[in-house]
This record gives sequence, C-alpha cells and structure tokens, in this order.
Amino acid sequence: MKVMKLVATLTLVLVLSNMSWGQSCRTFAKKDCRPQMAPYIHNGQLNTATLFPGDKADILLTFYSGQKYRILVCSQEQLQGLSFRILDTDRNEIYNSKNKNSNTFDFKVASTQQLIVEVSVPEAKAANGMESQGCVSIMVGFME
Repeated sequence: MKVMKLVATLTLVLVLSNMSWGQSCRTFAKKDCRPQMAPYIHNGQLNTATLFPGDKADILLTFYSGQKYRILVCSQEQLQGLSFRILDTDRNEIYNSKNKNSNTFDFKVASTQQLIVEVSVPEAKAANGMESQGCVSIMVGFME
C-alpha cells in the first residue's frame, strides 16, 4: 500500500513539473518573444519546444500568396548559438540565420506554399556537468 502511495505521489510530482515547464515556455514566448514581432501582427499560434544542446527540431508551416511574413525564432539564454534555416518541402535551403546574426526572416510569398523551419542548438559542454534545457519559440507574423 505504501509503495502504491509513493508511486502515485512521484507520478503526480513528475506530471505537475512537466506541466509547469510547459507553461513557463508559453509564458516566455508570450512575454519575451511576441514583442519582437512588431511591426508584424502575430498569427496567434505558439510553436514552442524544449531543446537541449545538440538538438534539432523541424516544423512545417503554411504561407499564403500575396502576404508579407516574418518568422521569428526566439530562445532562452541558456541555448547559446541557436540557428535556424528555412527550407522548401524538398529540403532546399531558402534562408540560413547562421551568417546573418538575426533571429528573424522577413519575406513575401508569391504563391501559397509550405516551408520547413529547422532549428538547431549547437553542442555545448556544461560547466557543472549537467546539460541545460531551454525553451525555443517559432512565431509567424504577417503585415496587413
């Protein structure tokens, strides 16, 4: 019986800690990233992920013809050196932030298309021997 209570308690603690981390990632995106969209209007979708050094993540987004867009990739400080690429669906590179030193990409779409945003966090050795995770947000804004 005590083992069951212990397992239930540990499960509850793990679930609540994961829920609070997810909430803090959304809060980070809304508070720290969304203001960087200006003068573009945020489309309302929050695309967030928790990444570790060495991680890579892709997201497929749809863009509609005739619109001007901004893609913003924003991360917490512990994810130093984060970069992103914009790829077409054949994985041909359209944009690479690595040499631009920018966390935004502004563009106009001639025809409706899907694009892949690929985010990469470089490998890093933690001073204390523990890898630190951080929140990454990919936001899309449009110009009216």
